[in-house]
Amino acid sequence: MFGFGKSGEEEKRERFARLITPHVDAAYNLARWLCGDEQHAHDIAQEAVLRAWQYFGSLRGDAGRPWLLGIVRRAFFDWRAGQKRDALHEVPLEPEIHEQVADESLWAQSPESWASRFADAKILNAALAALPVHYREALVLRELEDLSYKEIARVIDVPVGTVMSRLARAREMMLKSLNEQGITAYEQIR
Repeated sequence: MFGFGKSGEEEKRERFARLITPHVDAAYNLARWLCGDEQHAHDIAQEAVLRAWQYFGSLRGDAGRPWLLGIVRRAFFDWRAGQKRDALHEVPLEPEIHEQVADESLWAQSPESWASRFADAKILNAALAALPVHYREALVLRELEDLSYKEIARVIDVPVGTVMSRLARAREMMLKSLNEQGITAYEQIR
């Protein structure tokens, strides 16, 4: 008999597209913050998506985002081990102009306020990039990717209490770094 149902491969593709594909940007973002380099971040994110496809059968449930970000994290550490890069040599990311001017109301600001805004973003990026990787990844997953503590714990494979302490320590380190640069609160960055 002729079957008109979907094949297993078609179902896999559809489920992957629904659960993983929407989070490819988050995968790149995490990779970028972990490695500090756009090109390497693309490579790491691509490797993670390939691994996600290869091991997609092991995903249980519908929590594709934390599962994929966990793969990104492992791909980063594999890449770093292969590159034998020391965390002390990571270069802070430069702010991208298009990321800084997404709000059209900013176009009306004076050149002086623009210069201040870009300087503040550069300081914030440098402070985040200077954090040790285990603090940086927790902060990026919480503040930039908006994952819950439980999801972060799943991604980085530690207890929720460890996530909470890493976030507290990362925030403390960020505030200290920003205070050293003359910035007294996160609100002044905005």
